Amino acid sequence: MTSSQDHKKVGIAPIVLSIDAMGGDLGPEAVVSGMSRSAKANPDIRFLVHGPKAKLAKLIERKKALAGRCEIRDAAGVVSMQDKPSQIMRHGQDTSMWAAIESVRNKEATVAVSCGNTGALMALSMIRLRKLPGVNRPAIAILWPSRNPQGFNVMLDVGADVRADAQDLLQYALMGVSYARNGLELDRPRVGLLNVGTEEHKGRAELREAHELIGKMADRAQFEFVGFVEGGDIPGKACDVIVTDGFTGNVALKTGEGTASLIGDRLKEAFAYSPLSRLASLLALTSLRRLKKKIDPRRVNGGVFLGLNGTVVKSHGSADATGVSAAIKLAFQLAQSGFADRLAARLALLTDSKTDLAHSEETPK
Repeated sequence: MTSSQDHKKVGIAPIVLSIDAMGGDLGPEAVVSGMSRSAKANPDIRFLVHGPKAKLAKLIERKKALAGRCEIRDAAGVVSMQDKPSQIMRHGQDTSMWAAIESVRNKEATVAVSCGNTGALMALSMIRLRKLPGVNRPAIAILWPSRNPQGFNVMLDVGADVRADAQDLLQYALMGVSYARNGLELDRPRVGLLNVGTEEHKGRAELREAHELIGKMADRAQFEFVGFVEGGDIPGKACDVIVTDGFTGNVALKTGEGTASLIGDRLKEAFAYSPLSRLASLLALTSLRRLKKKIDPRRVNGGVFLGLNGTVVKSHGSADATGVSAAIKLAFQLAQSGFADRLAARLALLTDSKTDLAHSEETPK
């Protein structure tokens, strides 16, 4: 029995993902190869692929795993890494990125995946998908390798907006909790608010206000608030969700990536130093491969845009087939869990909380 027959039998429709095949540093070849890997791993994935039809058709025809599972939408334009978001908003209607977002807007696909220009992708997503009710600023959430049993922590915002007031940070906390539940299968995630110290009197005024707001929402939204955490807790086990503004989060992310790259380079240099050290590297080969797999950024590739009427996964621009496949896997997991609807319901708690507070203030004591 074929996969399609299975779906007809149990009444379950396959999950459709919208793929921007252009814009990545390695071109559509890497994107299509990543799609093929994902298709082999899961028979329930289907793709709407956006880009030059003639070129994409040839690439897809070479991948047996993609046979009958792709619909190509012709889009001649490509958003480059140098393009300004404002330019794309005015003149980008013919681009593969625009078309990929539009497919989610039109409910043809559940999640969009793109390796393209982050600023343009966020701008397009905000304008075409619109923000969820009550959301002031969307956020980009990532998975950060950690000492926790699940192997990762959720961190947000890492660059959607450099600013965030106390109310924004509360929204980020709720969005991060929803992501941790659906992406990491944590029933009661622990939330930490990133600060320069763990004492409650430390940090800017908006951080102290956010500390109070998040703490009051914890029981109602069914998460644990551990209070302030520091930079060393980002890869630690003190919490599962780290909340911060986009400026701080982006600096932390780029610092972490740079440090990981430096450590990798220094290890190579150390093991190549002498014949004895090269012998040691051979003896430690299995352990080194295990370490590389655990810290390989390609395997946790994908920042999720949260707070929109639709889900968008941003892959690294330099992603190869492994990285693209990881981003597609994340997109599929979020689509499978009904993440967008669950996130909207969680953010509705915030609106209800404000209404309750307003009523309580109007009621005489």
